[in-house]
Amino acid sequence: MKILKPEDVINVEEWTQAFIQRKNSRARFRFPMTGRQAANILYAAYRAEVANRQRQFVDDEATREHIKQLADYLTQENPKFGVLLCGNCGNGKTTMLYAFRSALNFLNDRGFFENPREVGIRIVDARESFELAKNYDRFKEVREYRMIGLEDIGREATEVMDYGNLISPIIEMIEYRYDHQLFTFITTNLTPKQLREKYGSRIADRFNEMLEVIIFTNETYRK
Repeated sequence: MKILKPEDVINVEEWTQAFIQRKNSRARFRFPMTGRQAANILYAAYRAEVANRQRQFVDDEATREHIKQLADYLTQENPKFGVLLCGNCGNGKTTMLYAFRSALNFLNDRGFFENPREVGIRIVDARESFELAKNYDRFKEVREYRMIGLEDIGREATEVMDYGNLISPIIEMIEYRYDHQLFTFITTNLTPKQLREKYGSRIADRFNEMLEVIIFTNETYRK
């Protein structure tokens, strides 16, 4: 056993780097391109997603600004490890999530990412999380995916009773992904204030640290 002597000097910088290496921190996910390139790719994927739903694409300032914000986030040198789209119903948040998935898959198929097996997002509806939690092994498998899209959080019950056990799957999933810095893409119709009221200050503070927030203030496209 090694013992430090009273006269031994601790080099804080060296020890800090040693601790960092032991943590084996992974690089944050990002698109390997410029913000303009990412915006054009997301714009094309968004248009295709609207066409796939047989809807009329509205090429307005709000859509272009939301795409730019997402592209700027995805091409930062050291981005946060997730994104939160929040705003009223029907204003493009879900379309943006699916456009992101399309762009991600397209780029991955063409070799743009260094570790292609680690790239690929599983989209989970918030209400689906409660069904997953009833099979806890399956729930743990899903919460550990490298990339997850949590769609429309806030419309699910915060807690449910399952065989006498009180479970909060969304909260548990967020806390796990926060602790392990796993990429998480979230959409919600709630405001940041309403998210804090529903999930509590602990989760809201984690949102602030882990997620880039993009607020959708435009009116609904479902007309």
